[in-house]
Order: sequence, then C-alpha cells, then structure tokens
Amino acid sequence: MSPVRPAAVRPHRLAFAIAALLPFGTALAQDAATTAEKDAATLDTVQVTAQRKVENIQDVPVSISTINGEQLGVLASGGTDIRFLSGRVPSLNIESSFGRAFPRFYIRGYGNTDFRLNTSQPVSLVYDDVVQENPILKGFPLFDLEQVEVLRGPQGSLFGRNTPAGVVKFESAKPTQETSGYGKVGVGSDNMWNLEGAVGGALSANWSARASVLYQRRDDWVENTYPGPNDGFEGYDESAGRVQFLYEGDGFEALLNAHARKLNGTARLFRANIIDPGTNNFVPGFDEDKVSQDGLNYSELESQGASARLNWDVGDYKLYSITGYESVETINRGDIDGGTPAGPGVIPFASETADGIPDHSQWTQEFRIESEYAGPWNWQAGVFYFKEDYRVESFSYDSTNASVQDGYQRIRQTNDAWAVFGAATWQATDKLELRAGLRYTVDEKKLTSEDYWNTGFAACIGPTLGFLPPPIRCTQQDLIAAEPDGDLSASPEDKKFNWDLSATYAVSDDINLYARAATGFRGSSIQAAGAFNGKSVAGPETVTSVETGIKADFWDKRARMSAGVFYYRVKDQQLTAVGGAANANILLNAEKSVGKGFELDMQAYVLDNLLLTLGSSYNDTEIQDNDLAVAVCAACTVTDPRNVGGLALIDGNQLPQAPKWVHNLTARYSFGLGDGSELYVYTDWAYRSEVNFFLYDSVEFTGKSSLEGGLRVGYGWGYGDYEVALFGRNITDQRRIVGGIDFNNLTGFINEPRTVGVEFSAKF
Repeated sequence: MSPVRPAAVRPHRLAFAIAALLPFGTALAQDAATTAEKDAATLDTVQVTAQRKVENIQDVPVSISTINGEQLGVLASGGTDIRFLSGRVPSLNIESSFGRAFPRFYIRGYGNTDFRLNTSQPVSLVYDDVVQENPILKGFPLFDLEQVEVLRGPQGSLFGRNTPAGVVKFESAKPTQETSGYGKVGVGSDNMWNLEGAVGGALSANWSARASVLYQRRDDWVENTYPGPNDGFEGYDESAGRVQFLYEGDGFEALLNAHARKLNGTARLFRANIIDPGTNNFVPGFDEDKVSQDGLNYSELESQGASARLNWDVGDYKLYSITGYESVETINRGDIDGGTPAGPGVIPFASETADGIPDHSQWTQEFRIESEYAGPWNWQAGVFYFKEDYRVESFSYDSTNASVQDGYQRIRQTNDAWAVFGAATWQATDKLELRAGLRYTVDEKKLTSEDYWNTGFAACIGPTLGFLPPPIRCTQQDLIAAEPDGDLSASPEDKKFNWDLSATYAVSDDINLYARAATGFRGSSIQAAGAFNGKSVAGPETVTSVETGIKADFWDKRARMSAGVFYYRVKDQQLTAVGGAANANILLNAEKSVGKGFELDMQAYVLDNLLLTLGSSYNDTEIQDNDLAVAVCAACTVTDPRNVGGLALIDGNQLPQAPKWVHNLTARYSFGLGDGSELYVYTDWAYRSEVNFFLYDSVEFTGKSSLEGGLRVGYGWGYGDYEVALFGRNITDQRRIVGGIDFNNLTGFINEPRTVGVEFSAKF
C-alpha cells in the first residue's frame, strides 16, 4: 500500500475557510440575538428510500448522504450540469471527457473511465425509480427535485442493475392537490441564463398534475484564434421538461411521468500541449480564454422517456409496478489533437473524431410486493426485466483537408437481463433489527460490428496486433482477419447471486450503530475492434464490501452525525486502458482491486440562525495484479516500472479518478428583518485531493488537488415566497487540468471558469 503523499493531505486548507467563516457568523449572531426570542432551531427528519421504502435516514444500515432542494438550487445557480454534485457528499467524484453529455461517476474511488458510448458503469443512476443505463442518459438535468440520495457501497439485492459501487438516486417533486409552483431566473457572466419553473395542482378530486421546465444557455467563452470552422467554444443551449400526473384513489395510486431533453453546444474542449513537460503545471503563459484549432466541434443530444409507477394497498401487502422507457440520440465531435499542424507545441498527427448514437431504446419493468405486518417480520420480493437495443457510430475526419470524413464504424449492441430478488427485516429485540437481501441476475449482451472503413492516418491492425503502414485501406475484412477467432461479434452471458446482510442496534432513541456486508455484480463489457485495437471483452466483476458505523442525533436535535469505516474487494475488476502511444481503447480485467477508508457526514445548528454542514471521506484504493500492464503516453514522464515490451506494470497503483480525500463544507447564516423577511449568506466549498487520469502513473497526467467555492448573498421576503440573490461559483477562479488525452501530446481539458450573477425566484 502506497503511503499518503504530502500533497494529498492539503485538504486541511478547508479548515482555514471554516475558521474564517465562524467569527463572521458569530459576530452576525450577536447582532441578531437582540431581534426576537424564538424556539431553538432543530434539524428536520430526513426521509430516504434506500431500502425501497420510506424510512428515517438514521435507521437505514447503509452509508448514505442526501442533498436537499435548497442546496441543489445553490449549486446549480451557475447553469452547470450534473457534475456540480462532484465532491458535494463524501466519496463522490464525477468527471467527463464529453462535457455536459456524458458524466462518469465514482463512489469510494470505484468507477469506470471508459469513454465509449456502449460502456457500463459500476455506479447506477436511478431517476424517479427508473435506472438510466446508457452513460448519455445519466446527464439528464437536475431541476424541480425533492432531493438527491447517494448510497455508497454495493446495492445488489434491491437495486441490482450495475450497482457494485453504489447508487445516485433522484426523486422529482411530485404533484399534489394543493396548487403550487415556482419560477426562477438567473443571469450571469458570459451571457449565462438559467431559467426554471414548475406549476401543479388538482385536476379533480383524484387527479393532480405538475409540469416542470428548465432552460440554460451560455455564450462561448473561449476564442478560437485559428480561422477555422468554429470561432469559439464552451457555449451551450439546453432545455428540458417533465410532466407528471398523479391519481390517488381508494387503495390505488398511479404516478405517470414523461420527460425530454435537448442540448446544442460544443463538445469537450481538448487543448494541445497545455501541460509543462516534467510537471503537472500549466505551460508558462497558458491562456484559458484562447485556443487554436482547425477541426469542427459540436455536441447535439435529444432524449425522451416515460414511466408509470403504480401501487396498490391490499390488506397487509402493497403491490408495485414500475414501467420505464428511455431513448436518446446524440452526436459529439471534437478536435482531439487539440490544435493545428502549427501547434501549439509539437502535434505529431491530426485527429478529429465524432461518436454518436443514432438509434436507442431502453425498456424496464419491475413488479414488487411488500408486506406491512404489525409484527417483527416484514419482507419484500420482486422481479425485474431490462432490455436495451442501440447503435453507436464513430467517425474520423481529416482536419488538414477541410475535415473530410475518412473513417466510419457502426456497431449494434443489445442487452437483455432479468432478475428475481427479495429482502426481509426482523425486529429481533426492541433495540436490534436484522436485514437480509438476495438477488439472482441473468445478464446477456450481444455486439456486432456492422461496417468499418478507414483511409486516414489510422492504419489497420495487422494479424499480430502490430500496425500496417499507411495508406493501407482498413476494411471490415481487415478487422476480421486480425481477430484470433475471425469474428467481430461477441455475446457473453452472465449469471450471478448477490446478497447483503445488515444489522442496526439502537443504543438510545438518538444513537444507532450499524454493520453491513454486501456483494455487487456488473456483467461483461464489450468493445468492438477498431483501427488501433482488436475486439476486447472484459468478464464480469464482483465486489464484496463490509462497513460499520454510527448514526446519531444530539444536542437536542440541533446536530446530526453519520460516520463509518469500510473495506471492499473487487474481483476481476473491469478496467479500460485508454489512449497510450498506440491510441487504443482496450478492456481489461484486473485480478483484484481493493479500497478502504472512512466517511463522515455532519449537520449542526451552531446558532439558531447558523447552519453548518461538513462531509469528509478518505479512500485508499489499490490495483493488485502482478502481471497487468498497459500502454503509456507518447510524451509524458511515466513513473511505473516497465515490462520487456515497454508497457507499464500497474500493480499497486490507485484507481484512476479516485481521490484519496474528499471534503465539503456549507454554511448558511440568516437574520430576520421582520415582517417575514430575512437576509442570508450561504457559502459552500468542495475539495478533492490529486487524482490519476489513467491506469499508469505519470507526472504530467496527475491532476492537482482542487478546492472550489461558492458564495450566495440573498434577501427573501413574503415568508420565503420571494427571493433575490447575488451568487458566485468557483469564486476564486481556480484553474485545474481535470483530464487528458495521452496518445499524441500533452493534451488536457480544464474545469469550469468563475461565474457570477444574480437570481430571482418566486414560489406560490
């Protein structure tokens, strides 16, 4: 196990922010103490559905964090996408090489860096009880939500679908019989607009409805100095909507949901040679506001879906049916080499590519029955079916010749899976509750490569996986000849039992101890043969996890804490060797990976009008495989040992995009001005320690630690119905390289810039 590097313990800079804030809050509190006497502030009970039923978060034997509606509104005020959740709860990291279109989630350092559009992830995203499997679906905007739940560790028995690392769960605000809604408009730097709103109420004695909309836009803030097809980058125009109908009858309830999204903007902006060789610093004179690129760049996406959630009360039982449909079409195109033949720096060859999904459908169906006995025993059981069918197209272009298309590949992948599951709880004593869950899954994928040709720089694979010299024309027949089995298709089928066992012991009415052991499973993955690599199949991965912790309310319900320690081991973890000098994208199975650490969540009313929240986590991950070796970058300083073929041996490396430390802090201070009005100050900070971008260790492709903060100053009146606020996101304007492209040069991409603006909202 590698020792913690000095740079990794810098999160304690966060302590300076806390220390600076507390005297400020204390001084304001002393001024406000004379305004009026009132009852001491207490924390509301948080209800979650981590066990597929509504429970107090303190009673659930799972490491879980929530983000409420007010926090979501603050974090989203800069018009940013779902990545704003990164670091906002312990052990959560989110990154993307596609920009707004394709987020990649990591919990406890466990995730997947694969950028292909048919990839799967070990973190499952569930939106309104429907799993969002394809990585493009995971980027659906967040608006008009009740809350977000982040469940850490395997959730294999009740959620099942690709949940060995955990689940990120979103729940939309539901219709009610009471007429209600809100409107919000925000304006910020770079002509940013962020508008959202909702309206709902009764349609009849049994029916109610709610409609929600979102619109976001921003101008390009990066100038392209090359007289090419794009004048600027990093702008976007995005809209989304959702409509829900709720029927509430005698013993029956139906919630119907339809939603859609449309995005037009620029894809992730790759910047050539922005890393100073031999360091992980920006090159001297780096200007984040300018690039020089000769290739096209755009991102287009449309998705739509619908769901029906039905439930019946039948005596001592409750029956559920959840039907979901999702579909997405998308295309992302970018200048991958990040520059022009003239630079910046040395660019060995041009690379301009696009990836898209022209056709996609996902169907899910779950039936579940849950007991509601008055005695110590209760249980639930169900069946689940999943069906997905889609095509992925990949293109390459010659950006030195007016971006003429010179390569094309199309694959089709289907995924059919079904599962049966059950769970039981037993209130063994007044203080001890035991839970157990079990799931059996059958998962089958099929992939076929339907068409491929290439006449550009990307030469064909030779029979020995070497390279044939250009300008050899690469055809589907060439790829077939290069495959050991002469077959471009693959159809793995996996079958797996998963289980979990947990216990909760009530030390008192306000303190619970818990322990949990669980397993998780992710089915095989496939990547098609391409110009630089043969077909690769990674077998199924399984994880076993144990954790124990404490959940407590104290200080007369003014404070709440959840803390725990964990250990997990992944057998045959699916890893992706991305890039390298060979520019391959190859799936691998590591013999084993392990992770261990701790997590802490705290909220407290330090004063009646000063609420502090603090989250902290430590994740120590390690790949354990003596023989696993990967190709490395062409222009960076690799620190791993090499084998005789020049590949890096990655045994002992931490997992990619797995920061050891994640911390977050929020503080909200308010003081009443009378007549239902208040002035408040809200600040939030998120820290993560350094990360590796790839499986191998290198100096240049190690991302520095990051600390980003937000500030919001608001005035509310009408007892919370109206509010106007000034806000800032990334208020220190921190610049960080957050990812890279390693096959060609020292290309990287950076974080979002500082955004400042004003926002007005009204509720009714």
